[in-house]
Amino acid sequence: MRLFRRHRDRRTETPPRPVEEVDLDSLLALVADNLGYTCAFDPGGGALTLTGPRRVVVRLTGLRAEALRRSREDWPMLVSEHLSHTLATADEPFDACELEQVRPMLRTRIQLDDDLDPARVVGRHLTADLVEVLTIGDAASGRPVRPEEVGCWPITAGQALDLALENTHREERLSVTEGDLGGVAVRRLTGPTEGAAAHLRRLGDYLPVPSDGVLVALPDPATLIVHPVEGIGVVRAIERLRLFAQREFDRRAGALSPQVYWWHGGRLSLIRADLVSQDGQTRLVVAPPPDFARVLAALAVRPDGATGG
Repeated sequence: MRLFRRHRDRRTETPPRPVEEVDLDSLLALVADNLGYTCAFDPGGGALTLTGPRRVVVRLTGLRAEALRRSREDWPMLVSEHLSHTLATADEPFDACELEQVRPMLRTRIQLDDDLDPARVVGRHLTADLVEVLTIGDAASGRPVRPEEVGCWPITAGQALDLALENTHREERLSVTEGDLGGVAVRRLTGPTEGAAAHLRRLGDYLPVPSDGVLVALPDPATLIVHPVEGIGVVRAIERLRLFAQREFDRRAGALSPQVYWWHGGRLSLIRADLVSQDGQTRLVVAPPPDFARVLAALAVRPDGATGG
């Protein structure tokens, strides 16, 4: 009978926790102490409570998932930033780890890749130089969502970005005005927030989109300048848009990109166009992507006035 009890007790013992979780908890306790807090872990390890200058509950589900994707050398910085971020956002009127609370507040913002640390944001590349970043909060001043916050949600990061785009399309409407850049007709689409570029995917809601797409300049995250790709005059349009985008980029804070892009088939491609100074003159050297080069070649032999089908 004694032997039976001993075996029964073994079966009811709590299984040992993975060493990674134990190590992460030790690191959390150490960082919390350095920040002036004591911490108490929930029995399941899904959260901890910081007690000190203030009392704050820290969600750990997303942090644990993110830690498993990183090397151990990254853990001290990850934990430090997670606890510091949680303390800094403790007064937000929502819990970023609760998807149902923040679902209506998800948006996207376009930023230059050079300005971002991929370990601190959730996003995806539109082009090699532009990233669509997931934000949360007020539509006009949302903050980037951290990977460990998305890790708490029952959807993937890609699904969260799609959800944010749907919010933008549903709740924001761009204004459209016609303009002229040195003899090149353009349309300016402007939105109330920094998510105007999200409307690229619904550009047909605002203007006719030719089968060969449109040229796009993104002078700031709230503005699209577009020109249809309909004839060989598009070469001049590239020059005008590039000079305009560079001027906007140089003259004001908050500018987004000095480049020109091609929107076609649901994708945005960079049209490399460099301003080269030589013998006191500035000229534009264009190196289009292969698909766009083929479009240019077809436009060059297309009869005047034909737009393709």
